[in-house]
Amino acid sequence: MIRVTVEQTVRCTPDAFLALVMDPERYAGIDAKLGAIDWVRREENVTEFKFRSRLPGLPSPAPKVISRMRLTPGKAVHVRYAPAPHNRLVRRVSTFAASFVCTPEDDDTTRVVRTIEMGFAPLLRHLAEPVLRRTLRPDMEREIRGAKALLEGTDAP
Repeated sequence: MIRVTVEQTVRCTPDAFLALVMDPERYAGIDAKLGAIDWVRREENVTEFKFRSRLPGLPSPAPKVISRMRLTPGKAVHVRYAPAPHNRLVRRVSTFAASFVCTPEDDDTTRVVRTIEMGFAPLLRHLAEPVLRRTLRPDMEREIRGAKALLEGTDAP
């Protein structure tokens, strides 16, 4: 199992940051782990979308995945694989959970904590986890800097 957490302060409200996350087509512009998106379905505080995952440092193409995001307004977005019958192949070889937790620091600043947890079946674990231990944190740091730049209207550092 690999678990990576990154934090960033962003000049925006929690709702503004979470709205960006809940729009996978827009968020794919800053998150290299999101490949081509086939479709997006939204219903109230739940968004499901189908895409081709791109894990940093691992060979492509990866299988297509359907993710489900659940919004807790003003607080967080939690992401998992969509439930069965979706993701039959990917569930056999991996587990996945992610979150964006937003805490207001003052009137115009939000602390964002981004976490990804992944596990792999024994045959893949020895290949995937060492690579992701080196590549996932820098990828997530670029992602969060990209979100910050987009929301603050600045260039990503």
